[in-house]
Amino acid sequence: MSAARVGVVTFPGTLDDQDAARAVRLAGAEAVPLWHADHDLKGVDAVFLPGGFSYGDYLRCGAISRFSPLMTELIPAAQAGLPVLGTCNGFQILCEAHLLPGALTRNEGLHYICRDQRIRVESTRTAWTADFADGQEIVLPIKHGEGRYVADAATLAALEGEGRVVFRYAGGNPNGSLNDIAGITNEAGNIVGLMPHPEHAVEDLTGAPSVDGRHFFTSILKRLVNA
Repeated sequence: MSAARVGVVTFPGTLDDQDAARAVRLAGAEAVPLWHADHDLKGVDAVFLPGGFSYGDYLRCGAISRFSPLMTELIPAAQAGLPVLGTCNGFQILCEAHLLPGALTRNEGLHYICRDQRIRVESTRTAWTADFADGQEIVLPIKHGEGRYVADAATLAALEGEGRVVFRYAGGNPNGSLNDIAGITNEAGNIVGLMPHPEHAVEDLTGAPSVDGRHFFTSILKRLVNA
């Protein structure tokens, strides 16, 4: 069987696409570059929206990227079941595209945060988290100025009640996210967004705080192989 093909999207201002592609390759998949201006997903099996400052974060983080030509292809594909992972700016784009509920706003302390962060795995029932254990604590880097997750009370209640909070900050909430939310999923579990960066925690060589990020990519590969 040929290697699974995971698309890595680049927008103007994306800066983690090469790290994302390397993480995909280290897991044994083929990383397929996807350019924001193309109307072509190139037949990939899954898509990774990496971090950065797409379009300079003008208007709101991810607000312009949401209308890119590639997103006109990705949105219906994701709604139809294509696995999609968005980290940091990618999470912001997923919320702006209404593929995930809520929004990411300025950090509570109004400061940019860059540090290693403990997070707790709340759900392994998604395409991207099956290789974790429920309740497992992992360490991933965070680096953001607008990572405070907010949503109205009804949305928060639905996320909690339906088990769609995938990750929660542990050992202190770095940005004031409601309910300590670090990442969420959609109802089907194929779309996951989170502020921490698993692509920066896949190998010891780079001085990463852990290699816990590997499990995101091994999870999706196992899902694709068994699909």
